[in-house]
Amino acid sequence: MFEKVNGKVVKVDVGMAGGVVARNGAMLFYTGDVSFAPHQVPGAQGMGGMGGLMRMAGRALAGEHERTMLAQGTGEVHYGFAGLEVHVVHMQQGATLRAEASRLLANTAGLQSSVVSVLSSGGGGGGGGGLMGALRGAATGALTGQGMFTTQLSGQGAAVLLAHGGFLELQVGGPLGSSGGHPQTPGQVVVDPQAFVAAYGNVQTELKTAMSWRDAVGRGSGEAMQLHCVGQGVVYVQASEEKL
Repeated sequence: MFEKVNGKVVKVDVGMAGGVVARNGAMLFYTGDVSFAPHQVPGAQGMGGMGGLMRMAGRALAGEHERTMLAQGTGEVHYGFAGLEVHVVHMQQGATLRAEASRLLANTAGLQSSVVSVLSSGGGGGGGGGLMGALRGAATGALTGQGMFTTQLSGQGAAVLLAHGGFLELQVGGPLGSSGGHPQTPGQVVVDPQAFVAAYGNVQTELKTAMSWRDAVGRGSGEAMQLHCVGQGVVYVQASEEKL
């Protein structure tokens, strides 16, 4: 799969990986016979109708869309982006990875990909229902660096994350696979949305605020928004609040 060359570059044998999906501009160089083609960014479940309109409007307003390319063939490709730190996550069966689209460098093509909402459990953004609620929620998320939606990956494979200033790994509810046959008590970590990179394992994320969206827009305070990560797994945080 992916192998770190240094703190900012990874390499991968495309043939052995079964193809690689990476954000535009991430390919540094390659050897061998490798072809690249635009890759369709996956949509959320139920993208039709008003729900689909709200999701698309929210993603556009929050600036969450990232163009991707699919690499296939036989050869080795080196990836990196903007001199940012990289971290490889090896996916276990049954675990999921939820990552901000801007903080996902690449992943093996065999992983199942979808889009999930961090507002779906309620309490996020105070924007109300309907299309206007979605737009208001997206506006609040855009201010904090945390949008309404995250990219979710599942299956067996690997993914590469990006961070500014390095990674912090926060354990939530006990290490994966270490329960010894006993159920783990779910834990919770609350992080600054601007510092959030990804959550791996069985971790649900929800964006919350105690303020109305009008107050949040007026003050522009990132501390007014909190991302609650609940379950069992690992939360990746960058050592910076800089938006990628």
